[in-house]
Amino acid sequence: MNGQEHIQDVIEQVRRRDPDQPEFHQAVAEVLETLNPVLDRHPKYREARILERLVEPERQMIFRVPWQDDRGDVQVNRGFRVQFNSALGPYKGGLRFHPTVSLSIIKFLAFEQVFKNSLTGLAMGGGKGGSDFDPKGKSDQEVMRFCQSFMTELQRHIGADTDVPAGDIGVGIRAIGFLFGQYKRLRNRFDGVVTGKGPNWGGSLVRPQATGYGLIYFLEEMLKGTGRALTGQRVVISGSGNVALYATKKAQELGATVIAMSDSNGFVHAPKGIDFETVRGIKEDRRGRIREYVEERDDATYHEGCRGIWQLATDVALPCATQNELHAEDARTLIGNGCVAVAEGANMPSTPEATHLLTDSKIAYGPGKAANAGGVSCSALEMTQNSVRLPWTFDEVDSKLKSIMQNIYRSASQAAEEYGSPGNLAVGANIVGFVKVADAMLDQGLV
Repeated sequence: MNGQEHIQDVIEQVRRRDPDQPEFHQAVAEVLETLNPVLDRHPKYREARILERLVEPERQMIFRVPWQDDRGDVQVNRGFRVQFNSALGPYKGGLRFHPTVSLSIIKFLAFEQVFKNSLTGLAMGGGKGGSDFDPKGKSDQEVMRFCQSFMTELQRHIGADTDVPAGDIGVGIRAIGFLFGQYKRLRNRFDGVVTGKGPNWGGSLVRPQATGYGLIYFLEEMLKGTGRALTGQRVVISGSGNVALYATKKAQELGATVIAMSDSNGFVHAPKGIDFETVRGIKEDRRGRIREYVEERDDATYHEGCRGIWQLATDVALPCATQNELHAEDARTLIGNGCVAVAEGANMPSTPEATHLLTDSKIAYGPGKAANAGGVSCSALEMTQNSVRLPWTFDEVDSKLKSIMQNIYRSASQAAEEYGSPGNLAVGANIVGFVKVADAMLDQGLV
């Protein structure tokens, strides 16, 4: 059996074993289908059945989360934590609170996290968790009661040197605070068990901005690789949460013009540039909707339907909302409109068909596991600060973050060249992430 046959055999095995997990199937295929040159060059990985071991989580937990709403009614949600691979360090990955959360989505996110964390060069394994709880429209007291119930079970499985969750969609500093408070209460420990904490109680400066800033630092390097600068580029960013918000801020600081942002209902188009402070006020201060932007600014228009954002003529597209938001027809439109770069701020936001179109078109394409690794990189820096009990300044953390993102771009670019796919950062990122994890698994024996 050659490398390609081996890969297809493992992918089919995953589909047979977990037939109701399409997002997980997609994530596995996206990585494994790029690894044939590595397996052909290094048969040791096939002989040790690394792929078969890599696609099976080391541990996965599903648990009941009962809580009481403000009316006194009992509600029940489902909680998840998938500890996928610890070859490189403690499991590390966020918690997502959203009604679409399922085991398939958590497994896909955890699998992606393994390679993303490997790419950073920092000592982190991969994991992910969350719940189908929807924090939208909930009071602070309801979110607190839910988080306390969720952590009552989760605390059995995590620790600063075991598994370190962070935030993700629906889990910001408010929820992180409630989760950490319940962990401290139950375990009588004040340690780095979660990241994304408040800066006055163990959090790291730059952490709220890290994924968005890191995305732009990666984009800047990617554009340099094509002989272009970020200055003067028109940028469309889907989403208006933490990642999109701070990607907007950094892109504008570096001379780009962000002309559109969105949420799940629609998008705003501001040809002369989005006003960052207006969006920040709507999203961070009021937890409002993006349509409110046009109530405060008369230089923009609001359009229903978030997918329409990809119809706009732009130089750079940054999908920062959720998985599978950019479809094949969207990719064709971007390419036809002269888009020169797409970098992913969300996890797997492009469908497989869209990804193939983008890479085949030879425009610069930055896959999420590389381009949006800034958040988990800063989380690792927060873990380091917690371990040594010393905080770093904003500039110190920002400088380390920028260096990490530049190194991720360089290593992915070099691996793509070495294995016969020059310029294909998706292939390069998968190979770099895989080789480091696979070598660590070989070194540690049959575990």
